[in-house]
Amino acid sequence: MSGTGTDNRTHCPPVEPEQHRAGFSPSNYFSMQSLLVLIFFTLSLLILPLVLPPLPPPPSVFLFLPVGILVVLMILAFMPADIRNIASSYL
Repeated sequence: MSGTGTDNRTHCPPVEPEQHRAGFSPSNYFSMQSLLVLIFFTLSLLILPLVLPPLPPPPSVFLFLPVGILVVLMILAFMPADIRNIASSYL
């Protein structure tokens, strides 16, 4: 294979990154106000846990809420659905 001098691959033009297409610019993506809000929330998430006292743990009943949501989502994900019945009920 080495030294044959033939290359069967076709030449493709370089693909431009997504940032240069369709006028995408990070400075145009966020307004100055939304950028300041994001910076404020980021700083508050970094500083407030260091300043505030630790909170007591929540009641054990509230700890089952995420588990219940997960169970409901798993049931919905694996439940067979008949598209014809769903579509006909909205018509």
